[in-house]
Amino acid sequence: MKKKYFELINGLTDRDLLFHLYMTQVILCVISLLLGFIFFDHFSYLETIILDDSQIFTIGIPAGLIVVMLDVLLMKWLPSSYYDDGGLNERIFKNRNIFHIVLIAFFVAFSEELLFRGIIQTKVGLVLASIIFAIIHYRYLFNWFLFVNIVVLSFLIGLIFEWTNNLAITIAMHFIIDFLLGVYIKCKSPTREDERGGVRL
Repeated sequence: MKKKYFELINGLTDRDLLFHLYMTQVILCVISLLLGFIFFDHFSYLETIILDDSQIFTIGIPAGLIVVMLDVLLMKWLPSSYYDDGGLNERIFKNRNIFHIVLIAFFVAFSEELLFRGIIQTKVGLVLASIIFAIIHYRYLFNWFLFVNIVVLSFLIGLIFEWTNNLAITIAMHFIIDFLLGVYIKCKSPTREDERGGVRL
């Protein structure tokens, strides 16, 4: 299964990968609209996106920065195999300009938080939403460390949503994580492991 998955990914061009990335996020948004229509009155889940909340800056953004700092430190301390996702993240971000990384990070943060926190967690709870979130990141199932990493991150974001009840805070946190790690991938110098095909993100 793992071998077939990575063969499939390696057979795609960078343009194909971006197309699939954007299409996945569009599908998540469509699912959110459908589930929102079915389970919420008048799309009331959108009311949890509160933009004039100072906690976006005092909780969401700082939490995202802390996650990124810990992740970068772990990438430097741990063997590169712990962060090996088959090179997918590197192919997505390495040759993108900053504006494009902003666009990708925002689209992913918005669509995933809307569905997993705004709808699924609201209806079925933190634990199940976090597990589904981790499973959706399919490539991480092949690497125990990345899978644990994404489950813990999902629980953390979910706890912040439970605490603040503001989706804008978790969107901001998710955006900061994806944007800064995307920039890190773009700017980092290749290592010996990278040259042999290993990738940290």
